[in-house]
Parts: sequence; C-alpha cells; structure tokens
Amino acid sequence: MRSIRVRVLVAGAAALAIGICAETSDKNSSAHDPASIGIEKGMKWLVSVQGKDGGWGQDGGETSYVRQGERLESNGNDVANTAVAAEALVQAGNTPTSGLYRQSLTRAVRFVLEHVEQSPVEGLAVTDLKGTQIQRKLGPYIDTFLTSKLLADLDGNMGDAQANARVRQGLEKCVAKVEKSQLKDGSWNIAGGWAPILGTSLASQSLYAANSKGVRVEQRAMAQVDSYTARTFSPPSAGVAGGVAGGIGSGGGAGVGSGVASVRAMTADVSAASAGVSLYKRAQELEQLSRTPEDRKKNSEQIGAIEAQLADPRFVTGFGSIGGEEFFSYLNISDSLRRAGGPEWERWTRDMKAKILTMQNEDGTWAGHHCITGRVAVTSAAILMLVADRDKTFLNASAPQPQKRQ
Repeated sequence: MRSIRVRVLVAGAAALAIGICAETSDKNSSAHDPASIGIEKGMKWLVSVQGKDGGWGQDGGETSYVRQGERLESNGNDVANTAVAAEALVQAGNTPTSGLYRQSLTRAVRFVLEHVEQSPVEGLAVTDLKGTQIQRKLGPYIDTFLTSKLLADLDGNMGDAQANARVRQGLEKCVAKVEKSQLKDGSWNIAGGWAPILGTSLASQSLYAANSKGVRVEQRAMAQVDSYTARTFSPPSAGVAGGVAGGIGSGGGAGVGSGVASVRAMTADVSAASAGVSLYKRAQELEQLSRTPEDRKKNSEQIGAIEAQLADPRFVTGFGSIGGEEFFSYLNISDSLRRAGGPEWERWTRDMKAKILTMQNEDGTWAGHHCITGRVAVTSAAILMLVADRDKTFLNASAPQPQKRQ
C-alpha cells in the first residue's frame, strides 16, 4: 500500500513538473514571439494614454499627449476611437472580468454605453461630437457602427447579469439605429466620409454579430446588404489588379488621375463609395461574401477573383501608403480568409504580420501615413490584425440562440 502511495505521489509530482515546464515554455515562447511583443507594446501604450473618463481621442487619451506638428481634427475623447481601442483589448483576450487590461476595458465600455444611453432613439448618431478625424474619413456615423460591433462582441461576456443586461440594451438600441438608417441600395455609404464603404462593412458586421448573439435583427436589412454587395461586384478587368497600381498605388499620389480612371473602369460604385481605391471595396465584398460555408460555396467565383487580386502587392498597398483605411480593409480580408483557412490564409497572415510589425514605432504605436493618421485608431487596428489568427471562442460564451425578425 505504501509503495502505491509513493508511486502516486511521484507521478503527481512529475505531472506538476511537466505542467510547470510547459507553462514556462509557453511564456518563453510568447516572450520571444515578435507578434506577441508588438501586441503587448501596443496595448501598453493604449492603456497609458486612456483618458480619465475612460475614453480615447484621435492621438491619445489626453489633449496634452499629442504629436508635434500633427493637425488634430478634434480634442478630447470620442466614441469611435474608444470603441475601436476597446475592441482591440477584447480581441487580444481581455474581458471585463479577466485579462491584464480588464479595468481599462471596463472603463472604456462605460464611456461608450453612457453615450449610447444619452443619445436620442431616433437618428443614427450615438454622439453629438462632430468633425473627428475618423468620422471625416469613414463617415459621420462610424461611432455607431464601431460601437454596435463592440457591444455585440461583449454581449454575454460582461461577467454579471446587470452588466450583460446593460450591454444588451445598448446593443439593441444601436441595432435599431443601424436598421433604420440603411439606404435604399442596401448600403450605409452615407455621404461625408472618404471611405464610407468601410462604414457599410462595419454596420453589416455588427448586425451579423448581434444576430448571432440572439438579438432580434431584421432579416430584410441583412438580405439587402447581401444584395448590394452581389449587385455592385464587378469582375477584375485586365490591368486593374490594382486599379490603384496604375496610378495612386504606384507612387504616393503621382498619377492620381489615371488611377481613378482605371478604378472607374472596373466599377463606378468603387469610385463613388471608396474614393477611387478598390482595395476598400474588395475587402468589404470578400468579408460579406464569405461569412458562412454556404456563402463561400455560393460565392466561390467572386471570392476566387478577389483572392487572386490579393496576390498582387500593388493592389494590397491600397492608396500607395498605409493609412487607417488600409488597416481596416486588411481586417476584413483577414476575417474572410481565416474562415476558410488553407494556404491563402496562412500566407496572408504571415506576410501581413511581418509587414505590420515593421511599421511599429518605438513607443509601441502605429500611425497612418494618410487619411486616418491618429495613433489610437491605427494602433488598435494594427493590434486587431496581429491577433486575427487567435481563437475568439470566448466571445461566444453565454450567448443565447439567435432570434430572427422578419
């Protein structure tokens, strides 16, 4: 009997030692992984500049923390920058009850929810602050779209019933706003931004995510944006693998006329909705067309055409330099390719990680080279890109079955 106890104790000690070694090995592996290092540096910076009110602004959380020579469209903190920063914290593994940055996330969610709750029921806006950089580039209601996506991801993951109920109420209010504001063509390409097609993409994603969490979403709204995407898709024509490659994409602004002309030849919608840069529209199409296995089967031809364009580095460059719009487009592409997996996804995530890490600043930030230049939005988007290959199953915890509203 004694020998059996000894063997059990020895086996237990060995198992514990193995577990400790494995955990230490994982930590050491993470500590030497360039992506993990970049993510951690980026999150540390975000948290360090979070405002006292829980929010973030264009270039940081405090108006005194700005870059010299950087023209700020607005001072103070806003909903859109706060929502995308919070989304980065969430996707990197933080929840209001777990993770190194849970307190920062909780403060950010409180900031966002207070604005949603104070906003009128009618109308698309969740804030009365206007003229921020991210609004001027992605559309005047990007705050609502980013908030709706964030709340959909947090739904069921707040840690207690009262907090979950508050998030669900805010999400339902945002969903109703998004549904009511959909344009007749099925998009949310609302005038006033440089690349409103990215707003359409985020609005659609938020409805899809909310529906998957059990929020009642009008199927008509989701069907209309599907129809919009299929209707406005145009097969790539010869020489337009980067409608931008012949002009905008080839040299930081030189030859803009020829670049815009080539994009118009591909589809008038691209020029109108994406300021002549086909990357933004293609990224939106790829994400919309590939959400489910059924979608990927039905839309395989269109998906294949877009994936072929992604092999052209000139096309992926977008406007010719990397701004916030490119980062958000890369996110759409990553989400799409990850669903299907395979060599295309593996090649994309490997190459994009390497590309993004070379752009990180010494202080842990990323800044756009055109349009959306603010460090908060671009750093958040970069983090989201670097964690795109991580498992996000925790976001579905405690989520009820979807309900459909006709």
